Amino acid sequence: MSVVRSVFSAAVSVVVASAALAQPAPKGDPSIDDVDSKPWDEVKTSLPPYPKPESLVRFYVGRTADFEFYVDTTSVSVSPAGTVRYTLVARSPSGAMNVSYEGIRCESYEHRAYAFGRYDGTWLQARNSQWIPIARSASNNAQTTLADDFFCPQGNRVRSANDALRALARGNGPGAGR
Repeated sequence: MSVVRSVFSAAVSVVVASAALAQPAPKGDPSIDDVDSKPWDEVKTSLPPYPKPESLVRFYVGRTADFEFYVDTTSVSVSPAGTVRYTLVARSPSGAMNVSYEGIRCESYEHRAYAFGRYDGTWLQARNSQWIPIARSASNNAQTTLADDFFCPQGNRVRSANDALRALARGNGPGAGR
């Protein structure tokens, strides 16, 4: 049954990623215009370098999670407007990887995908990138874990990238030093 669930989870991830990648990103400036209809503005941000294995730190999502999840430590930033940005890597049991550059807004408990990693180590800008509520009750959700355990402790965002990196270094899995 767990093999079926793993295959199903991998298939769902591929379908979601494929849907996001269906339309090509516009040519030109690789920056992302991160201004939306909210009553505040975020500064324009550039995509980070593609993650390297040596800069990945694993975090624990849950005992029933089929994937291993990592954050690229070189990509973590906190904008003046309060968005914590990071590169997320999800690795399946078969070794397939999904890579995305995302943001979490602690104030409203939302997340957003800015870009998706391609197999050749380049980025593809997400089309129709929107802020989406983070599932509060999801036990196997990377964004829920990142918000609750690392980036938005007790509902408050970390003050700096260094604060976020220290939280990631402490870990959150069974036996993590808290």
